[in-house]
Amino acid sequence: MSAAATPGDPPPLEVEIADPSDGVELGRRQKSLTIGAVCKALAQEFPDISISKIRYLEDQKLLTPRRTPGGYRLYTQGDVDRLRTILRMQRDEFLPLRVIRQELASGRSGDAAAPVPGRAARESGRSWRATVSVREATGALYSLEDVLEETKAEAKLVRELEEYGVVKGEMRGGVRYFDETEREIIAAVAELARYGVGGRNLRVFRSSADREASLLQQILAPALRSRNPERRKEAVDALENLAAVATHLKHLLLIRDLRKIVR
Repeated sequence: MSAAATPGDPPPLEVEIADPSDGVELGRRQKSLTIGAVCKALAQEFPDISISKIRYLEDQKLLTPRRTPGGYRLYTQGDVDRLRTILRMQRDEFLPLRVIRQELASGRSGDAAAPVPGRAARESGRSWRATVSVREATGALYSLEDVLEETKAEAKLVRELEEYGVVKGEMRGGVRYFDETEREIIAAVAELARYGVGGRNLRVFRSSADREASLLQQILAPALRSRNPERRKEAVDALENLAAVATHLKHLLLIRDLRKIVR
């Protein structure tokens, strides 16, 4: 993706702005970056960063850059750190934006390392921190055109994913829409496609996910079917904790096998 500035934003410059919150040291200043400069600064760690992606995160209320009187966006170092944290959670933990928003609201910052699943349980007896949410999504839907623009996936790839049952979408008024989870799935698959992984190769992922979901369902089925709201809520919490454990275990097994390849 290109990080070039568009007509709606100024060239990628650094500007000095006074810090209005500093009532003592009026001469104190902090650097702010234009959206193009932010792209350039993060491009090495995140090659797929783009101005449109940053704007999209702003639309999702994850970023709130300062605006100049002319309407240009200016990002402080804190804004850049927050953006870096968001991108890392997407890349490293595969978290949907809904969960990322919750993480940020709970105080997660770029300086804080992601909690290690299970550590809290071992040290205090509490459950694992669930990085997977199985509760109802926000309800936001994205048209195929929006998904293609955001993920840079090809329409042919999305059709393959539908053919192999990886995503389904939903038809409304003759237009196909995808929810947030499916949009993130398409984004991940688009990244795999850069390495030649096609839709048919993803059946192994789909089969694995189906088996894991069935196993967790068997473990908690009675509680999940309970008519007692409190017991059902506890079952959902347990399901998310088990999903976090299973995800971490699968990650460890994959890392172990990949290490054998590079020996």
